[in-house]
Amino acid sequence: MSGQGRTGDGRGRLGSMLSGLAVAVGCVLFLGGFAWGAVVYKPYTVPTGSMTPTVNAGDRVLAQRIDGSEVRRGDVVVFTDPVWGDMPMVKRVVGIGGDRIACCGKGGRLTVNGKPIDEPYLHTKGLASAENFTAEVPKGQLFLLGDERAASLDSRVHLDDAGQGSVPRDAVQARVDAIAWPMNGMVERPAAFAALPGGVSTPGPLRLQLAAVLVGVVLILGGAAYGPIAARASRAPQNKGGEVPAGAH
Repeated sequence: MSGQGRTGDGRGRLGSMLSGLAVAVGCVLFLGGFAWGAVVYKPYTVPTGSMTPTVNAGDRVLAQRIDGSEVRRGDVVVFTDPVWGDMPMVKRVVGIGGDRIACCGKGGRLTVNGKPIDEPYLHTKGLASAENFTAEVPKGQLFLLGDERAASLDSRVHLDDAGQGSVPRDAVQARVDAIAWPMNGMVERPAAFAALPGGVSTPGPLRLQLAAVLVGVVLILGGAAYGPIAARASRAPQNKGGEVPAGAH
């Protein structure tokens, strides 16, 4: 009997240690995931519908803080440029320094260096732009368009400005990775731009951060639940060896 007591007591201590460790690790993952996210990402509220349907007016997005040198074609970026109004704007990068952007090519598509680009994210099908245009993007600059081409005030409006409507790379503050509210998920990189030199950008660590937070929650709840479950199990009546409870006939 004393041996059984020691065994049960040892198991109890081990269980308590493991549950405490689970809670501790869970707290590290939970708080670490949030802290990591706060360092890497910045929330923005999209002011207009120029990026519909990818991002709608009033949507809350999570944008990864990046340097302008990391921007690739197809990225949806947050930028500020005095010529455009000196306020944060959200547009899609369709051209980088050295590119020749034109519209509309065969099938009404946008072309980059003569290559037609399929743009499934556009709000309306048909022509990629209501008006024809061409632009040479200077080195260190970006050419930006909204996904709602019929209503977006983008690089096409500034074609007569210096740089033919492009903005400097260092005007970019962040790259949109996900729509946080409503929870529409990740903003995917367009496949059409992946075939061009330089390819597309790599998604940020948001999925990994969310996984850390979720695993942390599971560990915290699981570890915290061990104590009450173990206590209840220890108080449960046991009937061993066919013993007849007192008072039974």
